[in-house]
Amino acid sequence: MVRIEIKEAVLIFIEANPDLKYILFDFNEPGKIDLEAYMNKHYSFGGELDQFAYLTGRSLSTFKRDFKRIFKTTPNRWLMEKRLGRAYYLIKECGVPPKEAYIEVGFKDYSHFSFAFKKVFGVAPSLVT
Repeated sequence: MVRIEIKEAVLIFIEANPDLKYILFDFNEPGKIDLEAYMNKHYSFGGELDQFAYLTGRSLSTFKRDFKRIFKTTPNRWLMEKRLGRAYYLIKECGVPPKEAYIEVGFKDYSHFSFAFKKVFGVAPSLVT
């Protein structure tokens, strides 16, 4: 009987304030933040994977496993595609010089950026018009 009354009380609380369900029924693992939202917002952070793992509340192996499940690719490949796509947009559409764009999107080394950019887009970043 007590169980039924507790269930009824919880349902009444939720009916009175629907936002309570997000507090009462949050089954996410404690300490872990939303990986997809975090990565889409902070991909240009120039950190290594272990830093992304730490900042999202995961071990490196858990980070890689969760990342693969969510994005259907590896973190390194996803970061490279996301950063290069943003760099292309900045250079082509916004007129940002490549020597500034590579830093803004999270690359640490211009020669690595230039090599990867040319491999993906078929042209050096300095030649994008």
